[in-house]
Amino acid sequence: MRTENKMNTIELFAGVGGFRVGLEKANPDMFKVVWGNQWEPSKKAQDAFACYTSNFIEGIHSNEDITKVSDESFKNLDAKLVVGGFPCQDYSVARSLSGEKGIQGKKGVLFWEIKRVIEATSAKYVLLENVDRLLKSPASQRGRDFAVMLATFRDLGYKVEWRVINAAEYGQAQRRRRVFIFATRNDSGFSKELESYEAEDILFEKGFFSPAFPVKHEVIKNRKLIGKLPEDIVEISDTFSALFHNSGYMEDGDFYSIHTEPVFEKPVLLKEILQPEETVPEKFYLSETAIEKFSFLRGAKKIERTSADGHKYIYSEGGMSPIDDLDKPGRTMLTSEGTTNRSSHVVEVDGKRRFLTPLECERLNGFPDNWTNTMSDRMRYFCMGNALVVGLIERMGKRIEQLEHKYMDEIPLQEKLFLNN
Repeated sequence: MRTENKMNTIELFAGVGGFRVGLEKANPDMFKVVWGNQWEPSKKAQDAFACYTSNFIEGIHSNEDITKVSDESFKNLDAKLVVGGFPCQDYSVARSLSGEKGIQGKKGVLFWEIKRVIEATSAKYVLLENVDRLLKSPASQRGRDFAVMLATFRDLGYKVEWRVINAAEYGQAQRRRRVFIFATRNDSGFSKELESYEAEDILFEKGFFSPAFPVKHEVIKNRKLIGKLPEDIVEISDTFSALFHNSGYMEDGDFYSIHTEPVFEKPVLLKEILQPEETVPEKFYLSETAIEKFSFLRGAKKIERTSADGHKYIYSEGGMSPIDDLDKPGRTMLTSEGTTNRSSHVVEVDGKRRFLTPLECERLNGFPDNWTNTMSDRMRYFCMGNALVVGLIERMGKRIEQLEHKYMDEIPLQEKLFLNN
């Protein structure tokens, strides 16, 4: 049964709970994560799950292989919203040899678990996050994987809107670019409203994303793609390719994709998320040896290398500043943050160079301070490199709340009374 006055939510591949943090920031009285799953295969220490359980009390916390969770477990949750960040994998599909099971996806691909959860719950809304290369993968058949996903939502009875969002362009502290996918069930009030608009109007103004993340009302460089997905998902997997742009909409297999530019908002700067220097432990400061190493790693270079078959080639790499600009938002944080490699942030304060601290990395993603202090520094960096920017999810949560207010005819009476108070 749905918990009174709450939107029951399932959080898949939860990590340290970024979606939940953002939704609860949007409205802690509305969003209720009733089931959250986080499981790291082949690892004895489940650091992310331990962090999740230490920060959240309510709901079922699942630390198990999601492929082993029964459909009945999901059906009993009465979930209205499914959220999750999932790996960019190979989404190719094939027809089963016997034909009895219809279409089969590759084993171990977690998107098929998302599909299973949606089938079991008939959730009204689905909100997913992935790396933006998803729109172009695989390299040998551009757009195939995303088209398979779109066709899957079509077959499940959903409309889909997507947007690539750079967090720093919407007031956040990190230049982190990710694709967000919002699906709404065809019989929902919002879905029915979308049917009355042109696709371009949906992407510029009327859809899910633009009210929260405004864009310029123009198709940039006339980059536009209009098409229809084949009915047979195996045909999509075998032969379909398309160059999807950073914004798009799909309804009944018809898709419309354009390149949009954001209405830029002033970001949080790197210097604004630094903790007071006197509170930074000495271990985060760079030695002279490390400074020299970074100078090489971040400098321009051309190196002769030999491939496995003996072929010699020149590996070249452009240069970058030896220190990060404190008057800009942070660069995209990777799981290797805090180690001596080219991608780690290096800041210089009072003439001394250092790594960002784990607490500062939490701030780059918008988490509360010391959210991940249940684990080692190395794992804190790793989890933040995997996490999303929670400020974006907060905005999306507020957008979902707006839709629930707008279509109150779909909401039970007791929930209407709650939303109006």
